[in-house]
Amino acid sequence: MLKKLQIKKHALTAISYMLPLVVASGLLIAIGNLTGGTVIENYKESFSIPSALVSLGVLGMGLLAPVISAAIAYSIADRPGIAPGLLMGLIANAIGAGFLGGMLGGFIVGFFVLFLKNHLKVPKWAEGLMPMMIIPLISSVVVGLLMFFVLGLPIVWATDGLTSFLTNMQGSMKFVFGAILGGMAAFDFGGPVNKVASLFADGLLLEGIYEPEAVKILASMVPPFGVTISWILAKALRKKRYTKKEEDNIKIAFPMGVCMITEGVIPIAAVDLLRVVTSCTLGAAVGGGLSMMWNVGSPVPSGGMFIVPAMTHPLLFTLALLIGSTVTGVMLFLWKKEPVENQDFSLDEEEEEMDLSGIKIS
Repeated sequence: MLKKLQIKKHALTAISYMLPLVVASGLLIAIGNLTGGTVIENYKESFSIPSALVSLGVLGMGLLAPVISAAIAYSIADRPGIAPGLLMGLIANAIGAGFLGGMLGGFIVGFFVLFLKNHLKVPKWAEGLMPMMIIPLISSVVVGLLMFFVLGLPIVWATDGLTSFLTNMQGSMKFVFGAILGGMAAFDFGGPVNKVASLFADGLLLEGIYEPEAVKILASMVPPFGVTISWILAKALRKKRYTKKEEDNIKIAFPMGVCMITEGVIPIAAVDLLRVVTSCTLGAAVGGGLSMMWNVGSPVPSGGMFIVPAMTHPLLFTLALLIGSTVTGVMLFLWKKEPVENQDFSLDEEEEEMDLSGIKIS
């Protein structure tokens, strides 16, 4: 169990290091494409600012596998793991193993570096060279050759197979895939299940498959939008569904949802976990399935409503988001019970009831 938790910790570290690079690179590509830029083929010839932005974003995307690998190796083995981790990511890029190769290379080289740190013995005079030369060199040679000659080909097969399967999906298969991914992304409001779905979608982005990213973005916004719709319905039809405190939380959750921050729903879900989680998951599944079926793609992995214009079918994305949020909102409105407001006793009332006549000061 501890090993499993440690592996999850290392993977989440990689996500936290990777996301800023993914977001910056994706936005650069989107801004450049929207302003008429293309990837620069020859840097010795003249090129425009939009093309420079697109090319910078593409270069940034090319760093994702090395960053993933280095972050995982650093999380496992600290600084001696950074250089070998970067090299394993570069190998993953070179052999076409993508993010799967980067992750696997990061884990293998990280644990190997940790093994060397704990078990490799050198003369006293060479101890200072261990973290900066001996360990990085040995681990890079051993795991690098392993990546090139043993592990590389199966990873490439797996990556190509997954890419081909997702690219060739049609109709109901696309809907089911989008529904599963959307449900996972919304299930725990930014928790571990959401992180698994996010990592999967971000990895596919590296392979040029943009549709899962749109599903991830949509599913992250459905919970706050859906809860807000249920509150609006309750107000319009004069049915009480939320306490005053929950209504105040909804007013905060909605603008957070516009920015693709799902965590604003957590205080509302904590009060009525089953109904809120079920409604949000089902709404995100419906919206994610529609988004996938309609081939909506996003070159940018984060940004909420602000990056919708950069998507391949922004109007269809908005429609899928509205349908998914409405499903969540209607379910919550019909399913939730009328709350009982907690009675708050003021400090003055408490003071009036206190009898201080028996207190004597000697």
